[in-house]
Amino acid sequence: MLETVALLLVSLIMITKGADWFVESAVIISEKSGIPKIIIGATIVSFATTAPEFTVSAMAAYLNHVEMTVGNAVGSAICNIGLVLGAVIVIKAIPVELNGFTRKGGFMLGSALLLFAVSYDGVVSSFDGILLLLVFIGFLYYNYRLQRAVFDGNEELREKVPLSQLKKDILLFIAGALLVVIGSRILVDAGITIAEWLGVPEMIIALTLVALGTSLPELITAVSATLKGHQDISIGNILGANTMDIALILGASSQIRPLTILPQSLNYDFPFMIALMVILIIFGITGKKLEKWEGGVILGVYIGYVVGLFTLYN
Repeated sequence: MLETVALLLVSLIMITKGADWFVESAVIISEKSGIPKIIIGATIVSFATTAPEFTVSAMAAYLNHVEMTVGNAVGSAICNIGLVLGAVIVIKAIPVELNGFTRKGGFMLGSALLLFAVSYDGVVSSFDGILLLLVFIGFLYYNYRLQRAVFDGNEELREKVPLSQLKKDILLFIAGALLVVIGSRILVDAGITIAEWLGVPEMIIALTLVALGTSLPELITAVSATLKGHQDISIGNILGANTMDIALILGASSQIRPLTILPQSLNYDFPFMIALMVILIIFGITGKKLEKWEGGVILGVYIGYVVGLFTLYN
């Protein structure tokens, strides 16, 4: 058991560090190669920030542990709002840019409602997954148009550098991706073993421990940004990450195999996820910033969710 716990900790370090290298090298490659920021921002960096969740859920689906696939994706969305964003707002109030907030929030809530609708028959089929992926494509296109409007006409012309000067950055990119993939496989195996040892359902481990582990990059980034006075960055990243957690990760995972949805998800997890999203959006549009007490409410709802999860379903 000690060996399993040690492997779990090692996997979390691998995933966190790998995601950090992945993002950092992606940005450097884009700058050196002359690839427009609007493309990098809407694609590579967005994928990189959700790489841990994506690889863990896809790996779990491949290994036929679909409960962990669904639990990790949904749990990460709940954790991102309830724990990460709630804690950040409690530390310091976040100003809200209303137009961008409502649109990104709309994509996030829309993907969650679509997931709830297609799951009502107890399975997310390949066709259902395509519908979710269409929402993700729409989200990418929105970000592309948004960033194009900001940078159009102001983009610096960059001289492309020879491939030989990108070797170090490409190696860092590949190393980061490998760490995330390998760490994700270890995390899935360790999570399953711990669930069996504790006698706790796999879904609960996925919704809490595994989801928290794969959300570590967002948590570390959000707290770091807040301490540096850039807490306004956190909210946009989390709205985007949640849309990807649901639309991209579950959409793609359902192409590997159909995802069975437990009654627990329909009756408890999905409603809590949607409730947290609605609370966040209401708080955001009723004022020019998210106040500390509102962060406390969001954090309190998350704590209540976790307590209820272990009380009702363990």
